[in-house]
Order: sequence, then C-alpha cells, then structure tokens
Amino acid sequence: MPSIIIGTAGHIDHGKSSLVQALTGKDPDRLPEEKRRGITIDLGFADLDLGDVRVGFVDVPGHERFVKNMLAGVHGIDAVALVIAADEGVMPQTREHFEICRLLNVQQGLVVLTKTDLVEEELLSLVRAEAEELVDGSFLEGAPIIPVSVRSKIGLEELRAALRQIAKVIPERSPDFVTRLPIDRAFTMKGFGVVVTGTLVSGDIAAGDELELLPIGRRVRARGVQVHGALVSRAQSGQRTAVNLAGVEVSEIERGMTLAPIDRLLPTQIIDVELNVLPTAPRAIRTRARLRVHLGSAELLARIRVLNNRGEVAPGESGFAQLRFESPVVALHDERFIIRSYSPAETIAGGLVLDPQATKHRGREMAKILERLQSLLDSERPGKLAVFVAAAGDQGLRASDIAARTGWNDEVVMQVAKKAQQATIAGEAANIIDADGVLVSTENSERLLRITIDEVKRHHEREPLARGLARETLRERHFTHAPPEVFRAVITRLEKDGALVAEKDIVRARDHGQELSAADEQLRGKIAQAYEKSALEVPTLDQALVEAGIPAAQRTHARKILQLLIDNGTLVRVQGEMFFHAHAIEHLKALLREFASAHEPDRLIDVPGFKDLAGVSRKYAIPLLEYFDRERITVRAGDKRVILKK
Repeated sequence: MPSIIIGTAGHIDHGKSSLVQALTGKDPDRLPEEKRRGITIDLGFADLDLGDVRVGFVDVPGHERFVKNMLAGVHGIDAVALVIAADEGVMPQTREHFEICRLLNVQQGLVVLTKTDLVEEELLSLVRAEAEELVDGSFLEGAPIIPVSVRSKIGLEELRAALRQIAKVIPERSPDFVTRLPIDRAFTMKGFGVVVTGTLVSGDIAAGDELELLPIGRRVRARGVQVHGALVSRAQSGQRTAVNLAGVEVSEIERGMTLAPIDRLLPTQIIDVELNVLPTAPRAIRTRARLRVHLGSAELLARIRVLNNRGEVAPGESGFAQLRFESPVVALHDERFIIRSYSPAETIAGGLVLDPQATKHRGREMAKILERLQSLLDSERPGKLAVFVAAAGDQGLRASDIAARTGWNDEVVMQVAKKAQQATIAGEAANIIDADGVLVSTENSERLLRITIDEVKRHHEREPLARGLARETLRERHFTHAPPEVFRAVITRLEKDGALVAEKDIVRARDHGQELSAADEQLRGKIAQAYEKSALEVPTLDQALVEAGIPAAQRTHARKILQLLIDNGTLVRVQGEMFFHAHAIEHLKALLREFASAHEPDRLIDVPGFKDLAGVSRKYAIPLLEYFDRERITVRAGDKRVILKK
C-alpha cells in the first residue's frame, strides 16, 4: 500500500493534535506534561488507513519555544497540513511554520481551518481570505482550504478525501539513494531494548540488517522493524519507521543521529551551501555569526562564512556561504536545512547543501570557489560529479567518496560516472577519467602526465649514464597526494602512448640511450677487468677502482659506470658494495650443480664444503650462499643447504 507522510504546521492551540486524533483515533500527545498542560511539546505520531493509501502524521508543537522540536520532524514530510484556527486566524507561528515549509521545498499540502464551530460564517470567510493571502504565490496557492470542526465532525470526510487526492499526486520517493533514517526519538521498550524512530527518507531497512549509527560510527543490528506500530519484514522509504537496535545503549543515542549502511556515509563539520535569507529576517546574516542550523532531525550550532565581498547576505537575498559546525553531523549534497538566529531563536533563513565535505577556503581562490558552487547548484548529475572530482585534485574520488557526498547508491554512482566519462568523449564539460577505480579530472590527469614526462627528461639530462629514474623517487616527488592507482594509471598511459618505458624499478624515456664516449668505454672495461681478474675473492669497491687505475677525482663518475655494468648484467651485486663478475658467478653455479650430482639424492652442502668448493674464506662464502638462497639456487635445511635442481 502506498504511504505518505503529512506534517502538521501552525500556531499553538490551533487544534493540530485534536485534528490528528479526530482523523486517526490516536492521540499524538504522548508525554505526561503535554496532557497536563494541554499543549504539544514534542513530536507526536499517528497513522490513518484510507483504504488505498496509508497516511502517517507527524504532529509538531506550535509554541515558539518548541520550534526546534517541530523542525526535527518536518524534514521528512511529503506534504503539509497548515492548520489555522478560525477563531484566531493567521498568527506568528503560522507564518514561521509556513516559511519553514517553503524553505524546505515542501511541494504539496492543504490548509485546514479548525474550530469552525466557534465562529460565524462571516468571520470564517475573513480567515479563509487571510489564509489565501498568506499562501499566495507559494506551493499552497490554489490548494484545498477545508473548514473542519473536531467537535461536530464537520469537514473530516472532505479532509480525508483531500488527503487521498494529495497522495495520488505525490511522486514516489527516488530509489537512487542509500538507506538513511534520521533519528527523532530513542527509548527503551521492555522486552525489546533500544528502539529508535524516524522518517525513512531513502532506502529500506529489514530485520537483521547491519547498520552504522552516525556520527559516532557505532555498528548496530536491526533486531526488528515496525511501521505504524505493526511488525514488518522490511520498512521502505517514505514510512514512519521504528527500529529495535542491538549493539548500542539508549544513552549513546541522541536526536539528530542517522542510521545508514556501514561505511557509506561520512560525518562532516564543514559544508558549502546556498543560503536563502527570509525577507522578514531582522538583519543580514554576516560572516562569523553564530547560528542554529537544523539539518535532518539534528540541531547544531555553527559559525558562518559568507562567500562574497560584503561578508553578508541581506534579508530577501541569496548567496553562497560556508557553515562550520561545532559538532559532527551527516549531510548530503542537495539536502535542505533551516537556520535560526542564536538569540533570540527565530527562523531567519534556509538553504541547500552543495558540498557536504568542504574544506576551509582561502580568499585568493574565491572566484574559482564561487564558480564551482554555481556549477554544483546548476548542473545535472554528471556535471556535479565532475565538479566534485575536480575539487578533489590529485587525490581523486572513489565510488565510496562520491556516495558519501551524494547518498547515491552503487548503481547510480556507476551510471553517473559512465555518463560523465562519455561526456568527456563528446567534448562536453564533465571531463573525468577512470584511473583504475579512482576518478580524476582530465585537467589534473593531463598535468600529472606532463609533470612525469618533464621529470624523466630532466633526470636523463642530469644523469645521462643512469638507466632511468627510480619509480619510487618519481612517486615521492610528484604523487604524494595521489593514491597508488593514479600513479599507476599515469605510467600506464605514458607507456601506451610510447612516451615512457616502465621497468620493475625505473621509468625512462623510450628514446633514452646510454651512449658512452671512448673514454667511458675504456673506463668501463677497466672496472670489469678488475672484477673478472679477482674471480671470487673480490676487492672492495674502492680497491677495485684503485686497481683499475682510476684517480680519486673520477671516482664519482666511475660509480655511474659501475652502475651500467650492474644494469647490463656484467657485474652482480651480492651484498652491499660486494660485487662479482657474472662469469665468476656462473662458474660457481656450475660447480654447485656438479657437486649436487655427485651427492644425490640429498644434494646437501654445508658452509665448510662450500668454502672448499669455491676456494674462498667465510668472508665471501656466507654472502654468496645467501645470494644463492635469494636466487633459488639453494635453500636452507638447518645448518646446510639443498642445491636445487634447475
């Protein structure tokens, strides 16, 4: 059965709770103090079965002192029932509640004139006219205005019919978003334990689901789920939902927390927004002002930075701003919020979240920041994704990062990313590429490509005898803020384009050659000869250079020539600066295999036996054996080695 949420709105003592009770037979006032004082203090809930649709009512307090409670419940409604008492007409909280609904972009609703049995027809006509004037030019213009009397039951059937008609035109909630339940109540129930309630704004929750309680990051399990007081296997978006939780104490839960899938949404304390200041606000909203922000079911304190040259947004105007919260909260792109002044607490503005994972802005970047925020406000989903990716710089964004900003589910993230990449091919504005699962902007990608090529070329100019630039050196110099996937993607792209050759530990330009002068060729021959002559009792590096007749002034250059001999396999590094000629190593391998053949099937050799076989002291024997272990020529077996077969 389709289900919608209707929120009541209106001044204190205008009959909101009595109206809900008359429609549903359930008293939404649940607190003893509410019964004693005869006013609604906190949120109340009731449901109405109309046969082909079920209506959930969120009954909100009308007293100005409890507007913050009203805001905790009104965030998830599909439509509003604006209640105006016929004996009083439009009052201050009527206007404030109505403005809140406009700021939250509520699109459907009706006006209910209550207590009609207390007034004459003439006064009722005046109140109707006053209501029409209030909603003129708004989403409620032309909406039904229904006079009712709870005492005499007049108008209740007409009201039920109007609610049924509203339910038919309210679109289904989008399936594009992950599960999100902003919590507006938490309590314990005997025999069940901790129970939380809220309007399930997106997704669904089933018994047994593992969820995360944000912003504290506590993992919990849904032991059971109820909708309208009845146990269900699964609650769906748009329903008033109660969830019995395991894994948390009620003392740890506060109104304003959010239930979501594990590791999908992230708390934030800085958001970029579009701000809309009410024309009735007593003053402009200025940078550094301390404000009360109502986001979802949460109320938070925040400081604002207005992102314009004046540092303020005047009444009736709109502008971009940054909100810096004093405590963490879950926020998503395109989510609406309400702002009330710190003192006295009154509604002065609302707005739209643009970047829920923003960072503090620097003044010199303001023009670019404003352009980015305007794009987030105006663009379709692929364009929005491109803006988020570009702002992430070299870090790029994974699918999980995108979901944390937008609330999109996996399927939607993949679809939007694909469209954004297709737009790149078509030459449109959404320019992003997929770097092995990390999305980066084409601009950043091209910059990293240019930097990499330039760095490799500079290295070749500085070190013409070097085989190439160490991969790790390149990564540390220019990819410290980029994930490994981006580094790999850049190298792969340059290899594919024929600009670079990537080997295990180095990268080099494809046309880089290690051409030696006649003098360097002679030097290389002397160094190789010194090691070949020494066989297995090799000198230290300095001794080898002395034996080769290389003066001290050329030692640094000679070490570069030595590296060439290592790179081309003429010399083998066995340990530190202990090098052997490849001929000597191959000869020793042959001796080992001959020894093994003569000692089948064990093929064992110990250190003394190896020393005798190689004709070397322990100084050389141990490093050589360890080298052969690494090369899988031998393998340790206690204090001996097994000589492996080819």
